[in-house]
Amino acid sequence: MSVHPDLHQRYVQACQNLGQSENPFIARVLQEAEKNYKMGWTKGITLKIAGNNYLMPVQRVTDDNLQVLTSVLQNTGFVTGLDLRCNVLTDAGAKHVATFLQENSTLRYLNLMFNDIGTTGAELIARALHRNETLVYLRMTGNKIGNKGGMFFASMLQINSTLEKLDLGDCDMGTQCLIAIATALTQNKSVKAINLNRPLLYSQEEETTVHVALMLKKNSSLVELHLCKHEMKNFGVERLCEVLYENSSLRYLDLSCNKITCDGVKFLGELLKRNQTLEILDLSANRIEDDGAIYLSEALALYNRTLQALSVVSNNISGKGLVALSDAMKTNTELSYIYIWGNKFDEATCMAFSELIQTGHLKPNCTDVEPYEVDGHIHLAELSHGLKKHYYWTPSCGEAMNKDANASLAIVAVSEF
Repeated sequence: MSVHPDLHQRYVQACQNLGQSENPFIARVLQEAEKNYKMGWTKGITLKIAGNNYLMPVQRVTDDNLQVLTSVLQNTGFVTGLDLRCNVLTDAGAKHVATFLQENSTLRYLNLMFNDIGTTGAELIARALHRNETLVYLRMTGNKIGNKGGMFFASMLQINSTLEKLDLGDCDMGTQCLIAIATALTQNKSVKAINLNRPLLYSQEEETTVHVALMLKKNSSLVELHLCKHEMKNFGVERLCEVLYENSSLRYLDLSCNKITCDGVKFLGELLKRNQTLEILDLSANRIEDDGAIYLSEALALYNRTLQALSVVSNNISGKGLVALSDAMKTNTELSYIYIWGNKFDEATCMAFSELIQTGHLKPNCTDVEPYEVDGHIHLAELSHGLKKHYYWTPSCGEAMNKDANASLAIVAVSEF
């Protein structure tokens, strides 16, 4: 593969050839990539052309801008990642992306989250991935591809054997394509992480959760699963727990923003007593209350030594349940991350978590609260930590790769591959 370090000059020439005006943001990013190349960084470069960069003037990338950019990058071997989040790309831009994916043999990471790509664009990109053998991580978050667009990705999963991480959250997918994706994943052996957050579901029967459970019974490769905003209730949680007793691959389960109560958490508590695989459990924005917290704390204090991170943010838990969780952390040295903001703190809660931090059972950067004292009383302040700290946003300078307070789908870098 030939490598062209003169990216900026080639970009200027391509703009002239295609009769397009230059995008100064793209030009600046390409100049920076050239500089990195000349410093000896010849592989694994990700071009960060995100439209939500607030540290420099940004002219968001259009379909025409993308046409020029892909022509420049076609034979550029050292560019393995492309971050185009929060721009104004449409289905016309998706056509350029699809052509690029069919012809390029080095791109491993592509972030298209929060553009204006619809069903037609989803079809073009999914069909391109039938033949692409290099892309490992694709983020389509926030593009309204709908149920039909999701079906094209379900079909792609039956053919593609390279893609490892697929993010289809907030894409307005429906019941039909969720079932199709779950069915495809019963046979797909390459996908390690998938985000199916916030589908548009109009049934209370939880058919999609049942099909996901059937998939987990047969799938032995999936490590990370996001099922946020699935209208999941206790029946759905029970179906998942039934199959997770036998599943030995899933490490990260996201059940946030559902309708799970203490009765559903009772099944999770029993699962944690026997499951030796789960490492991250996100129950944020449910309603597990004190009884649910106590079920979890009993399992974590006496039986489970695998779970490393737990989020119970905004679950209507009061001091009784929160203190029980803090007590579990004193005996369970494996549980290192816990997030509790949005619950009902009393003085006992504040004292318990202050003691955890002071004694070293809980590191300050592994939770979302920080103790402070006023008039002899301990209170807890909120920290901006959490399992999804960098899901929608990543720092414009520095790295977001710190394991503390981050979900893996949000921070995977090309360099990891």
